[in-house]
Amino acid sequence: MLVIFHSILRFSHEGYGRTTSLSKIFKGKEPAPLVPEAYYFPPSEPNATLAVDRRANATFIILARNTDINGVVRSVRDIEDRFNSARGYPYVFLNDEPFTDEFKERVSVLSGSLMEFGEIPRDHWYQPDWIDEDKATKLRQKMEEENIIYGGSKSYRNMCRFNSGFFYKHPLMQKYRWYWRIEPEVHFHCDLHFDPFLFMEDNNKVYGWTITMYEFEKTIPSLWGHVRDFMRMHPEYVAEENAMGFLSHDGGNKYNLCHFWSNFEIADMNFWRGPAYTAFFEYLDSRGGFYYERWGDAPVHSIAAAIFANKSQLHFFDEIGYEHNPYTHCPQRKETWQRGRCSCDMSRSFDYDGYSCMRQWDDFMKS
Repeated sequence: MLVIFHSILRFSHEGYGRTTSLSKIFKGKEPAPLVPEAYYFPPSEPNATLAVDRRANATFIILARNTDINGVVRSVRDIEDRFNSARGYPYVFLNDEPFTDEFKERVSVLSGSLMEFGEIPRDHWYQPDWIDEDKATKLRQKMEEENIIYGGSKSYRNMCRFNSGFFYKHPLMQKYRWYWRIEPEVHFHCDLHFDPFLFMEDNNKVYGWTITMYEFEKTIPSLWGHVRDFMRMHPEYVAEENAMGFLSHDGGNKYNLCHFWSNFEIADMNFWRGPAYTAFFEYLDSRGGFYYERWGDAPVHSIAAAIFANKSQLHFFDEIGYEHNPYTHCPQRKETWQRGRCSCDMSRSFDYDGYSCMRQWDDFMKS
């Protein structure tokens, strides 16, 4: 009876099936590749400002409202303490309205690095005029009735569309190639003794991440169909050694909902600014799914990176202890955890939780 009950739950309750799958119960964890020792700061100068002789053309980017000030202060203080006080990378803060003097003053005292504060152009933030607002309103109401997170929020949709196709076009971002996205109220749990920008630049990486999970299917019901249509129209953009096997278990017919959690990402804006992603975003935007559904920048970025880049250009940063409530990635090697003086609990890392896609990534990279 227990076996029968277990089988019924597995096929009728998706979350239960993921959590209790045989692969989750019996399969061992594969150690992730680490950043080579050559990228670590000189051991004799672990905290010396600008101790190494070069930096990448990179910036932190923080999208925030004035009311997010306390969360922004905590996030900046964390990344300064754990990494940037030794590197001096600049910050770009973006808002859909002007930042207050109080916001700028409280943030500016946290670091000696350059900090720039910008307002987002109206046409990059607000819902386009060609969207049928009556249709969009009805669909938002339906999603709200179904208790879909942010289902009724227009501002959340504005943010997702902006992060998908516009942040890298902002005038303050034009002089940079690389960015590290940071959100208010996130935590960095480990000292970072290497420069992830330089590692990615030297090794032809385009996208770095720490957490991967399933998307809520009801927020993107038509997205994968449009992705497939785009690939049929533009096969020239599909990378030869792509990561489709991470996104789909049947060669691309069905999307398995796995994506990289984009509140943390370190990436190459030349990739987003390139012809493949430009055409991809413009095509998706024309379908209206950012407003008629609730397409997030996480699946949009993840799908694009997995299809238009080679799989070798995507990198999981196991060394970076990162938390965005309610999920945390904590390094899984004890020596890495000790070296980084990590404050997170290794046993509570989200990596192999039932809702995580880490095992799919492991399986794909071994295939």
